[in-house]
Amino acid sequence: MSTEISANIFEQVYDVILERKNKTPDKSYVASLMNKGTDSILKKIGEESAEVIIAAKNEDRKEIIHEITDLWFHLLILMGHQDISIKDIYREMERRFGQSGLEEKAQR
Repeated sequence: MSTEISANIFEQVYDVILERKNKTPDKSYVASLMNKGTDSILKKIGEESAEVIIAAKNEDRKEIIHEITDLWFHLLILMGHQDISIKDIYREMERRFGQSGLEEKAQR
């Protein structure tokens, strides 16, 4: 798989999430989670975050990759629910790129 394809997969998944946002909750996991609202999405993100932590503590590379993928997927759902685009995230990452983390934090 090329880097180009890998970079685009986030946009492809995000586009599917946006499509499913308007589906009936009984036909789509994404729609059902969005229908339950922000608190349910955040609960799922919390669960996935904990699973990343456990996998990392266990030093299980395959499981870490699996759990990070789940976490990123649920973050994309939150973004779709809150109408935050991947370009919004790219712009913020670009703004921060090359800047010391300490400097960036001081500017907030």
